[in-house]
Amino acid sequence: MNDTFLLALAMIPALVIAIVFHEVAHGWAALLLGDPTAQEQRRLTLNPIRHVDPVGTLLVPGALALAGMPVFGWAKPVPVNARRLRDPRTGMMAVAAAGPLTNLVLAALGAILLGLLARFVSAPAGGAFGYFVVTLQLFILVNIFLALFNLLPIPPFDGSHIVEGLLPRRAARIYDRFRPLGFPLLFVLLVAVPYLFPGAGIVENLVAPPVEWLEARYMALAGFVAGV
Repeated sequence: MNDTFLLALAMIPALVIAIVFHEVAHGWAALLLGDPTAQEQRRLTLNPIRHVDPVGTLLVPGALALAGMPVFGWAKPVPVNARRLRDPRTGMMAVAAAGPLTNLVLAALGAILLGLLARFVSAPAGGAFGYFVVTLQLFILVNIFLALFNLLPIPPFDGSHIVEGLLPRRAARIYDRFRPLGFPLLFVLLVAVPYLFPGAGIVENLVAPPVEWLEARYMALAGFVAGV
């Protein structure tokens, strides 16, 4: 098997776990804050099938990958009804933050497990053990990227709900009117701009630096656990 296939094979479980826990975290946060919508629609489950969006999870990322363009996609959002939250304004901020926070916690757990493997497991670098190590490394990276990418203040990302909650109410209402423009703006920033102006992409210039910084911190955690 070639390296590309093995990399994809390692990436799939990392992506599935990161996305599913991210979405379920939104639903549980909403439930704790008074909105049982996700529970009523049976979305508080770790079954990945319940969270797959055929277009956003499969068709769009696959088509972009085949075209050699920046890959992005989305899962089926867990339903949240802000009006059912006890405090809709701050509640939506907390619900939005729950997804990225969960990914950062998962990345920490992945780093700890990676450190424990290095400390207590003696196995050849290749084979099943090597595959598991690579999967853990990708798991850490995917969770960091998903957390920070979703904090961008562009609708429908989680960061847009946090910004909306921080803005004065009048400014928040104006900001909310631009929410339908979120997906076209994403297409421009993530696909059109990098295609027309290589090296000017939002991922490379805005998201990648903090992702790399955080990845180094998590690898330091793994090294600490391993006793290096």
